[in-house]
Amino acid sequence: MSKKREISEIFKSVQEDDRLLLTEFESKNVLINWGVPVAETRLATTELEAVDAARDLKYPVVMKVSSSDVPDKREVDGVRVGISSEIEVRQAFEDLRLNAKSVYEDADIKGVVVQEYLSEAKEVVIGVIQDPSFGPTVTFGLGGVWIEVLQDMSYRLAPVSEEDAEEMIKEISGYPILSGAGGESPVDIDGIVEIIKKISEIPMEFREISEINLSPVFAFEKGNGACVVDAQIRLKEI
Repeated sequence: MSKKREISEIFKSVQEDDRLLLTEFESKNVLINWGVPVAETRLATTELEAVDAARDLKYPVVMKVSSSDVPDKREVDGVRVGISSEIEVRQAFEDLRLNAKSVYEDADIKGVVVQEYLSEAKEVVIGVIQDPSFGPTVTFGLGGVWIEVLQDMSYRLAPVSEEDAEEMIKEISGYPILSGAGGESPVDIDGIVEIIKKISEIPMEFREISEINLSPVFAFEKGNGACVVDAQIRLKEI
């Protein structure tokens, strides 16, 4: 099956489930099929699957509740970082599901995702929104605490060329944070450019997409690329 066909099948499955919002796991599978670098992530529907996934990915790991009915996992205390033992995996599996249910009683909990733990990096956010006049529009900005402090974003109509993607990165006020201000190591700008470019292509190929939100994307030191840590895709209403 071709990569495009696999993505179409994911969207079809979501629509047949009468949903618009993809889970993180589904969203990441779309990105993987489009060649976007993504943190390795497994879906676990049982404690045993979670334990096996954590063992395969190597401790420590990150665990997050998986449900399209929970739009913000942190709102429901649905994330655990630095899980380092089987006992912690088993406890987190139960806690994450119960925490989500305590806020969204009717939520359809698919399980939990177990994700590889990545080293520290600068956080950026990349997305696609639908402009009522111009259509798919790509967004870029700093992530983490900086998105609240600076609140500056750059925008381009999709699809975006490598040159446009580089301009998007350089024109935000927070660019010095990425380029090595204050003696810090610069991040891999080329890695961010590649993700922006690839993300901008997806809504042009798949018109059923309404929004894409990659938050955060980890931008590592120059030469080490960038990687999507969390992703959410929303489809248009039919």
